[in-house]
Amino acid sequence: MAMSDVENQIDAAFTRNDLRGTNLEAAYGGAPSFLKRRYTKDLTGAQIAVTGVPFDLAVSNRPGTRLGPRGIREASSYQPYDEPYGWPFRALSDLAIVDYGDLAYDYANIPAFPAALTAHIAGILAAGVAPVTLGGDHYITYPILKAFAEKYGPMSLLQFDAHTDTWADDDPDRIDHGTMFYKAVKEGLVDPARSVQVGIRTHNDDTLGVNIIDAAEVHEIGPKAVVAKIREIIGDHPTYLTFDIDGLDPAFAPGTGTPVWGGLSSAQAAAMLRGLGGINIKGGDVVEVSPPFDPSGITSVAGAHVATAIICLLGWTLLM
Repeated sequence: MAMSDVENQIDAAFTRNDLRGTNLEAAYGGAPSFLKRRYTKDLTGAQIAVTGVPFDLAVSNRPGTRLGPRGIREASSYQPYDEPYGWPFRALSDLAIVDYGDLAYDYANIPAFPAALTAHIAGILAAGVAPVTLGGDHYITYPILKAFAEKYGPMSLLQFDAHTDTWADDDPDRIDHGTMFYKAVKEGLVDPARSVQVGIRTHNDDTLGVNIIDAAEVHEIGPKAVVAKIREIIGDHPTYLTFDIDGLDPAFAPGTGTPVWGGLSSAQAAAMLRGLGGINIKGGDVVEVSPPFDPSGITSVAGAHVATAIICLLGWTLLM
């Protein structure tokens, strides 16, 4: 590409017409769409739609994840120049990816939020496009799972997290980022026997039959062995991947609401995500990135890399 062409690349979020390819627009310039992809509500020709859910009204500790989608998009500006490392295909060049923008909801009408999010994701799925969602607190995965279960039936949940989020909650009207998977299992959205939670390091008396690979086990047996266990559990079942950024140790992701020491390293997470290529993933999210608690931005950088890895996992099923 001629230097004059590079110099003319600006605001690709609005000016690029192609849905594939790398981008050389300066990371510090232009509109911060995810990976400098085109902002659009037109899903024609798209295979993957990245969408944001700026919601943090279900948190129990530190807020700020409503700013997560913006922070992750901004951090992703460092990635569009080169293909993601370690994958057997060119994800940015071979996949048709759009930034679908954020969910619109009434912040003053919280009871209406879950149905609005389910409908938002269902619309993407109805177009035959795989959603990758940027949170937002972890509650958002529950309304998202409703849309996926409606299309695919009970899902295998592959969850990277410090917390199980299966604490008991039988009140259908409560909106809580620590109890939504209790509801998801009880409502049949998730098949616990074919689900696995990785990186757990907080106590919960009842995990509802979900398989646990805690952080200590990851450190002991290593990513390769963990990947083998995950594959054995989920098999070829339709899978939804949710990555709570507090699954990483606070040394790697300080900008989150409920940090817990002893967590995964970025290197361990990257190795496990790459090692899972070929699983029957249908969509995923990265949640609980809270930029106000990390002035360095490394948490948003981690979130952007996780979202890109989810895109690559989806690409494996679409391209290989």
